[in-house]
Amino acid sequence: MLDHSISAKAIRAAAAALARGDLVAMPTETVYGLAADATNDQAVKKIFAAKGRPSDHPLIVHVAKDADLARWIKLLPTDAKKLMDKFWPGPLTFILKKSAHISAVVTGCQDTVGLRCPAHPVAQALLAEFAKVGSGIVAAPSANKYGHVSPTSAKHVRDEFGAAIHAAGITLLDGGVCAVGIESTIVDFSRGTPVLLRPGAISADEIFAVIGVMPLGRVAAIENTPRVAGDKAAHYAPRTPLRLLPAELVFTEVDAMLASGKRVAVLAFTAKPKVKPSAVGVGVRNARPLLWVQAPAHSADYARDLYANLRTLDAAGTAVILVEAPPVGVAWDAVNDRLRRAAVGLEK
Repeated sequence: MLDHSISAKAIRAAAAALARGDLVAMPTETVYGLAADATNDQAVKKIFAAKGRPSDHPLIVHVAKDADLARWIKLLPTDAKKLMDKFWPGPLTFILKKSAHISAVVTGCQDTVGLRCPAHPVAQALLAEFAKVGSGIVAAPSANKYGHVSPTSAKHVRDEFGAAIHAAGITLLDGGVCAVGIESTIVDFSRGTPVLLRPGAISADEIFAVIGVMPLGRVAAIENTPRVAGDKAAHYAPRTPLRLLPAELVFTEVDAMLASGKRVAVLAFTAKPKVKPSAVGVGVRNARPLLWVQAPAHSADYARDLYANLRTLDAAGTAVILVEAPPVGVAWDAVNDRLRRAAVGLEK
């Protein structure tokens, strides 16, 4: 069922916008995507312009659950098909050898394409409607400026683009808050051996459980691994500098920042200290400005809220965002990946 706030008329209007070469910001279960007809080079170029995204940075193509993939790829490996049967629709992207029907504009002039089948009912409804009036497939990176924190609500998209939404002719479909909250897992099947190029909600262990093969990590991968979305060292970053700290250093650093008169924002597993204000210079215990967000303890909940929390902290206008480093382990791989890239900062 569609979200109650999305009407069939709005879906038809968004599909018509795609068919005439305009952009649509659509919800998925991971993050909001900025979509264009993947077979229309001029429309796809509008994505790069709106985001400020380098033209050689490939886009992921989103397909409906009943799409005929044979038109868009040269070969579907058996193991990839098994994973599609298990996890599609869902947050898993496959890198496969593209067919001639996929433009080099979409793939950054590579011979591969990223394919994903989103699980959000609004995205599926849009793709089904677009199949009636157009190609039925869309190229859709996250609906934010390049390198910045991905949006997980329609409000985030509005905050990101402001009046530019109307100037760029972007149709925004409000499908509520994204359930997963971080980008899809990306697995490369274009070179034979599966390679995990970006961690996400679907882990390497879950992939192994289906195909009996543990995907290689990017570092251990064979040469000529394709470029994919979100593979830059600096990515998913707030505009405020972000630092990752071990738990035992968070309070010490907060004390030092506040004592020196600097405003600070914190994302930590522990609650904000409940102590009475005291003399200036005592740090956490004085009345200097401090924004503290307590993060969920479970990895899936942490991931769902991560980008919303980073946007809240970023908007506070502090000197720095301090983040307590999450645990290490398979369940936290995707979160730690995003935070490491955010700590590198926005690319200049």
